[in-house]
Amino acid sequence: MSPRRSYDQYCSAARALDLVGDRWTLLIVRELLAGPRRYTDLHADLPGVSTDVLASRLRDMERDGLTTRRRLPPPGAAYVYELTARGWALLPVLQALGSWGEAELGERRPTDAVRAHWFALPLLRALEGEGIVAVQLEEGEFYLRVGAQEGPVYGDGPAPGAADARLALDAAVCEAVARGELTLADAVRSGRVTVSGEGTLAKALREA
Repeated sequence: MSPRRSYDQYCSAARALDLVGDRWTLLIVRELLAGPRRYTDLHADLPGVSTDVLASRLRDMERDGLTTRRRLPPPGAAYVYELTARGWALLPVLQALGSWGEAELGERRPTDAVRAHWFALPLLRALEGEGIVAVQLEEGEFYLRVGAQEGPVYGDGPAPGAADARLALDAAVCEAVARGELTLADAVRSGRVTVSGEGTLAKALREA
């Protein structure tokens, strides 16, 4: 296990960066906000990270109390990584960082990787209330747990059980929302987002 590097500054921001300032650490947190993930799943959804660096970051995060590792019972019998309460507390940090970085997105570059669930956090920032929202894109399907107080805030694939609202939209709309150029409410009003469902969240979106 690599020794912890430190800025050696008596400052809370510096201390925080001692733990999460290394490259890839916060993006690993982003992936684990979906719940427990296997190493192979993390590697697949973090294009560009080497196996050595990913393994090193996961060890460091476990040492620093941000994640834990446990073995799934048979027939899974694989190890999964998940956030601790300290790790979950980084959600507002990632949300604030994502909001700050909206202006840096610009148009998607040919070399940019993309995963459907990477739009989960921008959409989560645009929603208020409580419930499960299923999101359908051409690139894939994911769901959001709006207002979740603990546990996963989004998940890849179909929503478990009945969703309170279902959104159908294309990547261009998601990208515009992520860049801060378009609000979700405006996208619904203009017909660029189709809302279905009779839950409170669906009704609020249609009436916004």
